[in-house]
Amino acid sequence: MTIAAYLDAMKERFATDPIVTGFHVIREHSTLIDGHLRAQLELADSSQLEFSEYVQRSPSGEIIVITYSYHLADTNKQLIKRWDNTPHFPDLPGFPDHIHDGATGQVTTGQSMSIFTVLDEIAGRSR
Repeated sequence: MTIAAYLDAMKERFATDPIVTGFHVIREHSTLIDGHLRAQLELADSSQLEFSEYVQRSPSGEIIVITYSYHLADTNKQLIKRWDNTPHFPDLPGFPDHIHDGATGQVTTGQSMSIFTVLDEIAGRSR
């Protein structure tokens, strides 16, 4: 898969996923070896997901998410949950992947994410 195809797959998911009611691409960049997409998504429950994902293509052709931030907020722009891998919690297991919980203010260990896994998790939350 090419970087451009991966970014196109993201936008295709936004256009066809029933939990996404609209989206706006803020920034998009792709080359043969890396790419970046930053976008805002309006969700069916009136929440918003703003995200940034930087990816690289491995020598074997696999697309690897290098850095990410997925910020889910309610209609008042209050944090519900944020998944990111900014390296600012080195003592957490799974470093640098972590999750910010808006309800508790806690930061917990996370796992490597992609926009696809985040949307799947949000869809599961709303069922």
